[in-house]
Parts: sequence; structure tokens; C-alpha cells
Amino acid sequence: MNKLLSVSAFVLALSFANSVMAGFDGTIQNSGGFKGPEPSVNTVAEALKMSDDMAVVLEGKIEKSLGNEEYLFTDSTGSVTVEIDDDNWRGVTVTPEDTVVIKGEVEKDMFKTEIEVDSLRLKK
Repeated sequence: MNKLLSVSAFVLALSFANSVMAGFDGTIQNSGGFKGPEPSVNTVAEALKMSDDMAVVLEGKIEKSLGNEEYLFTDSTGSVTVEIDDDNWRGVTVTPEDTVVIKGEVEKDMFKTEIEVDSLRLKK
């Protein structure tokens, strides 16, 4: 009985391991999501007037680092502080000459408005 139980457990574990490995083919899988029209690009001036937690898309330049994952972002209408967590760079290197598109949300408090960045990409 013990032998039968051991063999059954081994077969079950082996079949589970095979089913887990079956989906891996060495390529990165796209996690999916919505495909359709993108939100329109906002200006910094518009973003500064938006309410807290509003989604925003900005196109412009990151002028300089302000420290602590904060940067000065500018477009033709003004500038705003953007917070970009280290993991949101996703390997993209940006200089002050590069135009970027950032997606994020407006963060307002009593003293300032900034943009919390969810994603960033170089403009093509």
C-alpha cells in the first residue's frame, strides 16, 4: 500500500511539473489588455488644473533629476515635478534632449501638484 501511495504521489507531481513547464518557450509573453484608441495627450498647463488622481498623458522632456525619484518635466506650456519609481524606467535611458511620453496620474496636496508616473516611453 505504501509503495502504491508513493508511486501515485510521484506520478501526480511529475504530471503537475510537466503542465507548469508546458507554457514556457523562452519568449516573453504579452500579458494582454485593451487595444484601442489611446487617451489624448495633455499639456502640463492642463495637468496642473486637473483634480487629484486624474489620469494624464504628457509629452515633453525630462530636464533634470530633483533627487528621490523626482524629475523636472517640461513641455511648451510649463513644467511640473514627476515621480518615476526606479522600476517604471523598464530599461529606458533618457537624456534632456529626448522627447518622452509619460502616463500617470495627478497627485495634488495643499502645497504642490506633481505627476506620479505609471509608464514612460521614448517618442518615436
